[in-house]
Amino acid sequence: MTARIGFIGLGTMGKWMSLNMLKAGFPLAVYDVSPKAVKFLTAQGARAAKSPAELAGQVDWLFLSLPDTEIVEKVIFGAKGVAEGAKPGLVLVDLSTISYIPTLEIDRRLKAQGIKFADAPVSGMEARAKEGKITVMFGGDKALFKTVRPALDAIGNQIVYMGAVGSGQLTKLINQLLFNISCAGLAEVLPMAVKLGLDPEQVAQVVTTGTGRSFAADFFIPLTLVNRFDEGYPVKAAYKDMISAAEISAHKAIPLPVVNATTATFQMAMAEGYGDLSKGGLIKVFEKLIGAEFRKKGAKK
Repeated sequence: MTARIGFIGLGTMGKWMSLNMLKAGFPLAVYDVSPKAVKFLTAQGARAAKSPAELAGQVDWLFLSLPDTEIVEKVIFGAKGVAEGAKPGLVLVDLSTISYIPTLEIDRRLKAQGIKFADAPVSGMEARAKEGKITVMFGGDKALFKTVRPALDAIGNQIVYMGAVGSGQLTKLINQLLFNISCAGLAEVLPMAVKLGLDPEQVAQVVTTGTGRSFAADFFIPLTLVNRFDEGYPVKAAYKDMISAAEISAHKAIPLPVVNATTATFQMAMAEGYGDLSKGGLIKVFEKLIGAEFRKKGAKK
């Protein structure tokens, strides 16, 4: 029998992941605080639930795709939350990107209620989510992983089993920290090139083909040259990765000096009012500081 799937969180990524599960043939029920988001899925054949609690009581597998740790905890344990309506045996898979340490506590509380929990954060932007080609990092029981694998295959083309609960979030954090460090490095160094007289377009040609190349450079440098900072995850939303890293560093006594420097760059960007810009917008901190902009000639202001 095909598992009945519930999906909570129909935002930029969630609406496509849930739609791809529906297209794969799973009976789908959804919930979101946005009526417009719910309507998008019900128009495709999904059924709407009135609350997370109601949804949890009607499905076999329930997936979450929510913005941050606080919202995940509220949806699960708050009034009319998942834990209120769930029956023992429910499978709850969190596709959100949240903090590692709270993930372990969520698992502990749900296990006491007989709910099977796994963390499975995803990597990839909206276009890949729409195509069903994201990367999924699964943390949880291996037998549970095999059970829900068909639903995961509907949303991604790289499905990786990472280990016990928390391993998915930890892996996603490692990936995001390395990306964030790259973004902060570009932000700091590229304005210096302009300040010292180098041409931005020529520097871009070298950096995106030479040993300084990175995904961050390939993605953000072309956008920066034309003064575009509206593509990609906003700085203030991505800051949760830095908070999670700081928590782990403190609790586990692991020194992270480069990560701490990157955190400071994020904090400076938000203090300057750049929090709604993409991570490429971190460059504005150092451009303002030294009075040099990394833009091609004629770029729109």
